[in-house]
Amino acid sequence: MIDAMSRRVVHVVQACHRRRTWVSGIALALTFAIATAYLVIGALRVNPLSSSYRVTIQLPDSGGLLENLDVAVRGVRVGRIDSLIITPGGVNALATIGTDVKIPASSAVRVSGLSAAGEQYIDFRPASESGPYLRDGSVIGVHQATTPIPLNQLLADADGVLAQTDPTKLELIKRELSLSNEGPQKLADIVDGGVFLLSTLDSVLPQTVSALKTSRIVLGTLTDVNPGLAATSQNVSRVLAGVNAMDGGYRKLVARTPQLLSSVDHLFDDNSDTMVSLLANLASTSQLLYVRVPALNALFPDYRGSTLDALASTMHDHGFWATADPYPRYTCDYGTPRRVPSSADYPEAFVNTYCRDDDPEVLIRGAKNAPRPAGDDTAGPPPGADLGRMTDPTPKGRFTIPTPYGGPVLPIEPPS
Repeated sequence: MIDAMSRRVVHVVQACHRRRTWVSGIALALTFAIATAYLVIGALRVNPLSSSYRVTIQLPDSGGLLENLDVAVRGVRVGRIDSLIITPGGVNALATIGTDVKIPASSAVRVSGLSAAGEQYIDFRPASESGPYLRDGSVIGVHQATTPIPLNQLLADADGVLAQTDPTKLELIKRELSLSNEGPQKLADIVDGGVFLLSTLDSVLPQTVSALKTSRIVLGTLTDVNPGLAATSQNVSRVLAGVNAMDGGYRKLVARTPQLLSSVDHLFDDNSDTMVSLLANLASTSQLLYVRVPALNALFPDYRGSTLDALASTMHDHGFWATADPYPRYTCDYGTPRRVPSSADYPEAFVNTYCRDDDPEVLIRGAKNAPRPAGDDTAGPPPGADLGRMTDPTPKGRFTIPTPYGGPVLPIEPPS
């Protein structure tokens, strides 16, 4: 079998050798066809078997784009630019994209460059993978597209920065940095700090832009109110001059304040027991008043007028008019032991003072008929209560004034 194959190979070689002119022509034709296919499909990227769709991208300017440049999605080539059309509002780029690529219609579009030398291309940057997607004839608005800063604007901005640079200050910085061997390291630290600052500001770009705009408004406002600031500074200077003139009195006040505060502290310390009892009594009083708020509102109505209006209402029809009510008012007996009103022994108050008359017409505005919350039974004394019980005696302190029968002894006897 090997001999047969060898003889066939030898016969083929001998036949090609006898017809070498035709074989050379066929080989050149095949090489030309393969090279042409490589150039068309590989280099020119023309694939007659693939299908595509066309979209229109509205740009504010060309950004350095040219025809037949790439169209990519996050840097991956998916199509090419067919043509560029100049419009009154900018430039329209007609791009052809393969049908196997689905690009969301809300994707942001940016004109990017492969390197610093240029080689711009259109790059789609979709925020998500959800539809709707671009289709044949879709138009991407100019609000979705951004282009790089033109070279002329970059040079103009750089010229503005250089115009704001003071050569004298640069010379001073250079001289300061060259005083020691640490100068280059200091300059490197300054550059690193600037790069770090710019990277930090880039992460909060909207807030940085807002701060710059706000600072411009603030500085403009300060310029507008400059005369007012000057007048304010003059007035503040006068005030400080007056304060300086009263420096002696201020120092005296500061020197005496600790003694005054110490005296106040001693006053509270000496009367702490009395103040505690007073606060407890005030707490009880506030609780009683809170329960009887409806009765107080009825006792002090807000629909009454002034006293002058009441007096004026008595004079009409050429005379004075008045209404008399001779009916005697009922007084309630509380059942507590009676004391002589003229005695000066300052007795303590009774604990259980309740009106024992159940007639609702008696003491209409008394505590017995005051509105109370549901379940409140404080209208009468507790069962088995001692009507003669009195409150606890008032605590006596260092500054308590003795009150014997007839009142305290006067330091000077009144004339008889």
